[in-house]
Amino acid sequence: MTSYGKREKMPHRILGIETSCDETSVAILDVGSRVKILHHDIASQIDVHALYGGVVPEVAARLHVAETVSLIDRALSSKAGQTIDAVAVTQGPGLATALRVGIEAGRAIAFAKELSIIGVNHLEGHLASAWLVPENRRRWVFPILTLLVSGGHSELVLMKDFCSYRVLGRSRDDAAGEAFDKTAKLIGLGYPGGPAISKHAQSGNPIAFDFPRPMMHDRSFDFSFSGLKTAVRREWESMSSAKQKKKKTVDDFSASVQQAIIDVLVHKTIRAIQEYQPKAVTIVGGVSANSELYAQMKQAIGNENGRTFLMAPARGLHTDNAAMIAAAGAWRLQKGERHDWRKIDAKPEWDL
Repeated sequence: MTSYGKREKMPHRILGIETSCDETSVAILDVGSRVKILHHDIASQIDVHALYGGVVPEVAARLHVAETVSLIDRALSSKAGQTIDAVAVTQGPGLATALRVGIEAGRAIAFAKELSIIGVNHLEGHLASAWLVPENRRRWVFPILTLLVSGGHSELVLMKDFCSYRVLGRSRDDAAGEAFDKTAKLIGLGYPGGPAISKHAQSGNPIAFDFPRPMMHDRSFDFSFSGLKTAVRREWESMSSAKQKKKKTVDDFSASVQQAIIDVLVHKTIRAIQEYQPKAVTIVGGVSANSELYAQMKQAIGNENGRTFLMAPARGLHTDNAAMIAAAGAWRLQKGERHDWRKIDAKPEWDL
């Protein structure tokens, strides 16, 4: 299956709005004769939240207000923005106050322009990010096993069809991205932690420290990284001198933590492949940008029976963005779903 249905039954140009956490994003996606991102802006708040060592919800919400107005104005003033058929906005999960900034903006546009509006699950948006890659759409065939790994989520999802999912496993406590962020903060690499850990890991020894692989051999497909975080903190704090915590140690520490996380993610994914026999596998979410994770997953899948292939990463679309929200909105609109602009509200704890 290489399409999502009869395109003539759905709006062609969709304005996407994303404000679930610390990135404000607005996009215009065309899903007419071919899928094309016509306009896309992302305003990151990373530099501000780095001062606090993590995301501060109320600060995020205030920053979203100005950025959302600015990005929407730029999008609607562009050539692509002259014709908009529908609005797709992140409804949840995420920070309640941040979500409502985007939702209120979407409601205002839907009312003023008399457009359809659809509230999108942020996690479904991540699943849709893989679909925005042309190479993936050409080989898009169900069922697809998706490993969704980000700062707040670690989930294995079996996509049975568009908008039809089975969550096989999820984080019981901390997500993989959270483990990266907290490790980076602990060893002085700042926020966000994933890119910094990955960079230092390139020069480190992945077996220098023997960190635990939580729940790797548990029969479920769930994840847990709180125990790993505790082990990492104890190991680091046991090295009392600055001499012990030199650059080489930071490199080895980063490589060892990264490998522990990758081992769990790859092992669980391969087990899911063996049990559910998907046609394809994709990795989405912020942690999917980790090149070592992708390389090791590709090798592991290649060692299987050959009937499953790993989809190309959604480069530039792995973090929170509005293009993926517009794409997921397109799927929902195709199914005839619409929301009443008067009633749509945030769902901070919304599960997939």
